[in-house]
Amino acid sequence: MANPTPFDLSGKVAVVTGGNTGIGRGIALGLAKARASVAILARNEQRNHDTLVELEKTGVPAMALKLDVSQRKTLRPALEAVDRKLGPIDILVNNAGFAILKGVLEHTEEDWDSVLETNLTSCFLLSKYAAASMVGRKSGKIINVASVGGYKGTPIYPSYGVSKGGLLQLTRCLAIELAPYNIQVNSIAPGWTTTDMTD
Repeated sequence: MANPTPFDLSGKVAVVTGGNTGIGRGIALGLAKARASVAILARNEQRNHDTLVELEKTGVPAMALKLDVSQRKTLRPALEAVDRKLGPIDILVNNAGFAILKGVLEHTEEDWDSVLETNLTSCFLLSKYAAASMVGRKSGKIINVASVGGYKGTPIYPSYGVSKGGLLQLTRCLAIELAPYNIQVNSIAPGWTTTDMTD
């Protein structure tokens, strides 16, 4: 009988930030359908609960943690919690992100800092922490959800564009550094996608 999924991730542990809605939710459910154990890390507890119910319907081990990726001190403990419950992390999907739709003249310092912290710095830190474990096992995948907005200029969201452009470059740097340890680092760059955020 043919395998109903295009690939089998049985025995793998995946973490998806912002995994309770939109693109992140789709990724989390896709990983679960491929038989990976899945942890979603996101801020909204009700959405976490609702998505966890859907994950558990697939029959794989799953968990949801309330996490604001802009809070640096919470990132390593969150990954450690996943490790304790589901096992060592094999797949990290850095998906959490948001945009502030203001041009440069209206952008405040706080706007800039909050977008860069969420969309770029958290990806650097989570990748660093996850890779430390992956290196010892000589295996792992890191997937950064960037954006077509990282490739072109825009008058409406400079901090978002810069954060996603930076994430593309971070992906290149990590891919080169971690390749000798059999850790693949890739990015995907969605175009405009209808989600709760874009609505």
